[in-house]
Amino acid sequence: MGVVILLIMAVGVAAMLSRKLPTAFALVGMAVAIAVAAGAAFSGEESVLDTVLQEGAPMLASTMIAVLLGSWLGKLLDETGVASTIVRKIVEFGGDRPTVVALGVLGVSALIGTVTGSAPAAMMAGIIGIPAMIAVGIPKVTAAGTILMGIAVGVPFELPIWQFFSSALDLSVPQVRSFMVKLFPFALVAAVGYVLIETRRRGVEHAWAFKSASAKPSSRRERLGDAPWYALLTPVVPLVLALGFELAIIPSLLAGVLYGLVTTTRPRDMNKRLLRTLYGGFNVAAPPIALFIAIGMLLAAVQLPGAVAALEPLVKAVSPQNPIVFVLVFTLLVPLCLYRGPLNIYGLGAGIAGVLIAAQIYPAMAVLGIAASYNQVFGVSDPTSTQTVWSAQYAGVSPQQVMVRTLPYVWTVALGGFVVTAATYL
Repeated sequence: MGVVILLIMAVGVAAMLSRKLPTAFALVGMAVAIAVAAGAAFSGEESVLDTVLQEGAPMLASTMIAVLLGSWLGKLLDETGVASTIVRKIVEFGGDRPTVVALGVLGVSALIGTVTGSAPAAMMAGIIGIPAMIAVGIPKVTAAGTILMGIAVGVPFELPIWQFFSSALDLSVPQVRSFMVKLFPFALVAAVGYVLIETRRRGVEHAWAFKSASAKPSSRRERLGDAPWYALLTPVVPLVLALGFELAIIPSLLAGVLYGLVTTTRPRDMNKRLLRTLYGGFNVAAPPIALFIAIGMLLAAVQLPGAVAALEPLVKAVSPQNPIVFVLVFTLLVPLCLYRGPLNIYGLGAGIAGVLIAAQIYPAMAVLGIAASYNQVFGVSDPTSTQTVWSAQYAGVSPQQVMVRTLPYVWTVALGGFVVTAATYL
């Protein structure tokens, strides 16, 4: 039966890779098929309808709310001009020094990445940052990669990510935070190294005629000018509350929304702005929320007793227990998290993580180390991820070019995460 479940997973991965089915639909189909193969009843206890679909769908509800609030805060940063103001100030400070400008945009991308990930973060940092970098001579691929590497620096402190790993792996938020803090230095060193090495190795390529560099202000916030200096602290507020004061994630994000609103908006306009940005946040959050509903169903399916019993001997046979072998094997498997592969935590990787924990192959903290390390690679180099596609296309290059240039750097981040995992949790 374990082989049948593996075949179902393989078919699901093939459907996602070939774009025959959207990822969320493929995961739901896999969840139902795995439950049936595991001998689950149609309804009742440990069943397809009641356990996989009914209980699995809201399994990651707290993550969905955190994603919505992060998207809401991101829309507020965008509409009020806070994000664009931070980028402009950094670019003005850097002047015509390419490396300084790139490092500044990297820092802004990291800050925005702590609030929201994916394409919205790339757009907030990249709409001004990418043309500015190209205008001072940064090659286009390097400029796109700088935005993505910067976002990856912020990901270890992205509160919705903390909530996702906490819910999916049944860990407390402090446990998740403890590992993410350890992962952060690897992401930071790799990102700074990327900027310093790539700008020096590739040299300066002047592209003054880049179409977005001289584009006229297209939004109301750009025409109105910069946001107040104290409003620029908005992205830091949730992080300080959650990391410094250990406040819960949802209240921390709500505090960020309220601070950003009060510091940028006249009282008579607050109601309209709150509703407008909230509705905009729903539009941004809808795709990941749909994905998290499907991931919850898949987690419920692979944690059924029949599925665990069928998969446990197979997974144990191929899972390295020696710390050195653990690091080597999972480092070599890094490419499997690309192109929506089987180790992508926002796809089948979530199911594999659930099996590893349910079958007690590894401690939950070790599975967190694996998943979070692969997530650092996926978020930067996967040519199918929305932030990679947007950044590459906006810079005028292909996502595959960005993947080739950034993959060696994020691969080292994953290696660092595996080393920490093996040394700490095995």
